[in-house]
Amino acid sequence: MKRNVWIWTALLFAAALPAAAGERQTVHIATEHVSLIYRTGDDGRLYQTYLGEKLRHASDPAHLPELGEAYLTHGMEDYFEPAVRMLHSDGNPSLLLKYVSHETNALQPDVTETVVRLQDDRYPVEVKLRFVAYAKVDVITACTEISHREKKPVTLYRYASSLLHFDRARYFLTEFTGDWAHEANMTETPLTFGRKVLDSKLGSRANMFCSPFFLLSLDREADENSGQVFFGTIGWTGNFRFTFEVDQKNRLRLLSGINPYASEYALSPGETFRTPEFIFTYSAEGKGRASRNFHRWARSYRLKDGEGSRLTLLNNWEATYFDFNEEKLLTLMDEAVKLGVDMFLLDDGWFGNRYPRSSDRQGLGDWEETADKLPNGVGRLVGEATAKGIRFGIWIEPEMVNPKSELYEKHRDWVIHLPNREEYYFRNQLVLDLSNPAVRDYVFSVVDRLMTQYPGIAYFKWDCNSPVTNIYSPWLKDRQSHLYIEHVRGLYNVLERVRAKYPDLPMMLCSGGGGRSDYEALKYFTEFWPSDNTDPVERIFIQWGYSHFFPSKTLSAHVTSWGRQSVKFRTDVAMTGKLGFDIRIDELTPDEQTVCRDAVKNFKRLEDVLLNGDLYRLVSPYEGEHAALMYVGEEAKKAVLFAFDLHPRYAGQTATLRLAGLQPDRQYELQEINLPPGVESRLRCHGRRYSGDYLMKVGIPVFSNNPTVSHVIEIGISD
Repeated sequence: MKRNVWIWTALLFAAALPAAAGERQTVHIATEHVSLIYRTGDDGRLYQTYLGEKLRHASDPAHLPELGEAYLTHGMEDYFEPAVRMLHSDGNPSLLLKYVSHETNALQPDVTETVVRLQDDRYPVEVKLRFVAYAKVDVITACTEISHREKKPVTLYRYASSLLHFDRARYFLTEFTGDWAHEANMTETPLTFGRKVLDSKLGSRANMFCSPFFLLSLDREADENSGQVFFGTIGWTGNFRFTFEVDQKNRLRLLSGINPYASEYALSPGETFRTPEFIFTYSAEGKGRASRNFHRWARSYRLKDGEGSRLTLLNNWEATYFDFNEEKLLTLMDEAVKLGVDMFLLDDGWFGNRYPRSSDRQGLGDWEETADKLPNGVGRLVGEATAKGIRFGIWIEPEMVNPKSELYEKHRDWVIHLPNREEYYFRNQLVLDLSNPAVRDYVFSVVDRLMTQYPGIAYFKWDCNSPVTNIYSPWLKDRQSHLYIEHVRGLYNVLERVRAKYPDLPMMLCSGGGGRSDYEALKYFTEFWPSDNTDPVERIFIQWGYSHFFPSKTLSAHVTSWGRQSVKFRTDVAMTGKLGFDIRIDELTPDEQTVCRDAVKNFKRLEDVLLNGDLYRLVSPYEGEHAALMYVGEEAKKAVLFAFDLHPRYAGQTATLRLAGLQPDRQYELQEINLPPGVESRLRCHGRRYSGDYLMKVGIPVFSNNPTVSHVIEIGISD
């Protein structure tokens, strides 16, 4: 065996020598407007030489200087944060990777994958760098595969998905942080010498405090419509880490991937450790262009049913909380019918018998209908909804368990908990151990049982309210450092099974509000819940932050009783995302009910523009007391403008609003919509025609000094 290992090592060394001694190799990963370029050095190693606007001439890459090694290793001559750190089975901690080969293949039209093979010249270790370039939308994904043929397992301490290098005069980082009901707050700070880390150690509800995405502006602070910006996010529904390190030469290294905290990984011979995707885009035209890149990529290539429609809905939560029965729910269904939405959604509180779900303190894990609440089961609700001409959806939280539940009493070994310490509860619950195959089967069965017994269920709201606490897996035993990773892999195993058996089932990704918002999970979900905070002013800020990476059709936005603003204002804000309602419709005045019904009609009529159009952020709520954005449809034939007065001061200055994304030589007619009954538009632009050129260069007056006033303006070609 020992002889075979050394023969294999010698062959690897021989394979690496031609690249090191011969002609330099260039690896050019490109989209329509972006180039990422690597080149081998005289030492046979691979170096990044460029990331920026696309270089058009084949001769240009030869002139580029080396910025840094493509996948920095630990234990050699570099002094900074490595991309990979490995302890070999013989106790040696070093790794030196040399270029072996690369190839590029078409995956589908306008999508190519480039795979670069790197190998150590002393140990049988191989690293593959995988890049997928989506040419039309200027998005690139990067991940890494690590494998070896040593006799015993090696230990991985670092395993980045991506390492990228930048050499600019200044760097400005925008992070998206917050807390429950205060998600995705944008803060921009300069990066100077040293390290800045954005990360999570929460496990299942991973991004409760820090969102797994960022934007980096080069040379100057980020601007919406100009300047060079880099957007990045990680496709991983668990602990993540972004490390930004500026060195003594003012060069920036960006490492992205799974957070290696408490996650040393024993990699067996022949096993491949594949990191999650780091997904990024580069724009030379500011943040707006980068966001539209991400939105187009998501709709075309990543989201579940990315190009399909979305269901408007009425949720019962704020109308009933846990206090409901069949008749009360049937009354709410009638309200949904009057409202004109597509679906009624039954939220938390419908399950548990020995421990009925009358609060968040019990019942979680026991997924059978509570007999005294629903004596005829979910089946009657599905049937009644169908008879009324609407669909039926239901809330579940299948990854979690209350200690006061039959599941916990029968299967405490299925729960992540320390065997010899008092349990700590977050929201009175614990996390099921998805590294355990039996637990995965059970979690899948929650969906499968409901869908098998009640095939008319049209939608699931899948919640996840607790981070991982009491961190110990009874299943993994002596492999506890694998828990954070295997738990997420277990979640994907369940979601793959759900998707395979129910491919057309829409689902909302929810996690105590916005605790999950990543593009790996969104392979399985049609939308996500950005925040439990539905106050419309707060939602303008929250959805503004998320809009940098996620298209409107992913952002579930409900009209609720939060806030004291008018129903019109609340409804207009919700229309900037995927419209829904969570409010007692019968408690609204007749005029308010009409506002809601008209908004539903307008949303459905304009759905293609609102959910699939290009987003233009026009006035940021972070910059004053107003906000405005617009969606522009295909070929700019139709657009919808949203303008909001927040809390302006008395007699403040209100500038005209210049629009964007229109055809300058076409004529457009403007009509204000979502007006209450009997109210005429006071906007001067209402009912008038303007050229696209005028609207983009001169603009229209839409703001006022009145608090929480909103306008929705439909813009259509009239020539």
